[in-house]
Amino acid sequence: MLSHRIEVVGAHDPEILTPEALDLIARLDQAFAGRRSDLLAERRRRRDEPVPLGFLDSTRHIRNGDWTVVGYAPGLEDRRVEITGPPTRKMTVNALNSGAKVWLADFEDATSPTWENIVGGQRNLLDAVTGRLDFTENGKRYAVGDDPATIVARPRGWHLVEKHVVADGRPVAAAFVDFALFLVHAGRSRPYFYLPKLESHLEARLWNDVFLLAQEILGIPRGTIRATVLIETITAAFEMDEILFELREHCAGLNAGRWDYLFSIIKTFRDQPFPDRARLTMTVPFMRAYTELLVRTCHRRGAHAIGGMAAAIPTKDPVSNAAAVEKVKQDKEREAADGFDGSWVAHPALVPVCRDAFDEVLGGWPNQLGRLREDVAVTAADLLDFSSAGDEVTEPGLRNNIAVAVRYLDAWLGGTGAVALFGLMEDAATAEISRCQVWQWLRQGLFTRELVEKILDEELIGLTHGEAVRALFTDAALGEDLPAFITPRAYAQHLSRQEASLRV
Repeated sequence: MLSHRIEVVGAHDPEILTPEALDLIARLDQAFAGRRSDLLAERRRRRDEPVPLGFLDSTRHIRNGDWTVVGYAPGLEDRRVEITGPPTRKMTVNALNSGAKVWLADFEDATSPTWENIVGGQRNLLDAVTGRLDFTENGKRYAVGDDPATIVARPRGWHLVEKHVVADGRPVAAAFVDFALFLVHAGRSRPYFYLPKLESHLEARLWNDVFLLAQEILGIPRGTIRATVLIETITAAFEMDEILFELREHCAGLNAGRWDYLFSIIKTFRDQPFPDRARLTMTVPFMRAYTELLVRTCHRRGAHAIGGMAAAIPTKDPVSNAAAVEKVKQDKEREAADGFDGSWVAHPALVPVCRDAFDEVLGGWPNQLGRLREDVAVTAADLLDFSSAGDEVTEPGLRNNIAVAVRYLDAWLGGTGAVALFGLMEDAATAEISRCQVWQWLRQGLFTRELVEKILDEELIGLTHGEAVRALFTDAALGEDLPAFITPRAYAQHLSRQEASLRV
């Protein structure tokens, strides 16, 4: 018997919020809520008491050991093109029909976590796998075709909670909610996940234990679940081997989560000068070191190495569209040449661009797991060589950061988590980079607060949620302290309150 009960606050979809799903959430919460809390406390301790980063002495035996992960499962052998985005009904149909090998249904950075979005997204995925997903828009019918992409769900990170699911009056970890709902419903036969925002191998160990318990509860054979871990924090970059080891009976690969990785670096190294965001490309030396180490580590352990998201998206203007497509082409060709097994795009029109780049290198092979990249030798100094990116900061760069952050927050508060801005697809990660750079540049005296507030006033004009966005941006970018994330505050102070007021 459970010592506490789960309660749903808000709209209750009986096909998604079933007794079986809620029981699984309750049992995961009971078993692991304390460990999650301890790990989040350890994150805070590391931020408050930083120590020099490097590869861990205590796990040297793991890095030097001869072991491999379980590897891919049906539908994951060939991952040369993966498309990502929020699991809205239209996006789900378009993604599954896009020609991509994998559809990353993103409940995290690309989704504004309204309760309607969370439950509706799970329903869309369930309808997709049961053949019920279709709809009509402007007289055109949309339905899933005969050869859809493999669905891989990305639950929210350990740091987030879901206020609509409570245990003894306490919000449950959003990760438990997203994971359990997908596993019980759409992911029952192919329980594949992307794991975001991990900061240590101990956090990977917690996920592995979650997998073990969930499989036991649902009667799923041990080792059926497959996870791909996003390496998107600077601390995780030093623990790639260890993260793979902890998840070895469930792990399919690692992904180079480039935008969150930059966000993690900037907020961790607050005194380090960084240039305009546009100059922080994948070709700067410290980013090259990160991606090459990821490929070498993955292939040594029999795991897929998946490349990151190129932010450029198609536009209606022929000139700018050609430039955007060329940027994506160069990005994907570089990743394919480096040994990645596949990569991400955010728009169906870019699937052929990515596929062509990997087809050229892969030929008839489904992946590059046999390419071990033994020529790569990355040191801690290489990963931490941030000065290699330069330090040129401009006022247009400042304005762009403010514009992106406030427009994204405005859309997020309105229920949209992936937003096309200035020819780029922006999500929570890129908004976090933008506000962190503003905070950092103010602290370094590169701009005055008066200038920042002037630009802020100008960029807020016409926004739907202007006052809420102003409050959030001021707190997250202009305050004395730098919050670890902006979305938990936005969720607690504004989004969940908006939903509560609508229910009254």
